[in-house]
Amino acid sequence: MNGKLNAKLKEALVRLRERCLRRPRDTGMVTSEYAMGIIAAVGFALLLYEVVTSGQVRAELQAIVKKALSARM
Repeated sequence: MNGKLNAKLKEALVRLRERCLRRPRDTGMVTSEYAMGIIAAVGFALLLYEVVTSGQVRAELQAIVKKALSARM
């Protein structure tokens, strides 16, 4: 009886160990996904830079800053 219990316990421990050591299916991004993410981020940054430095937006931002700096406290 004790031998059967030990065998079942050993079998359960082996299955638990296998489950713990098994790698998850999706552990993170691969190098190509990192590269695509960086390219997308750089593209978005360039687009944002172009929008912010355009004449209309620049004038609006300067007006906001001037108004904020000239406010009385």
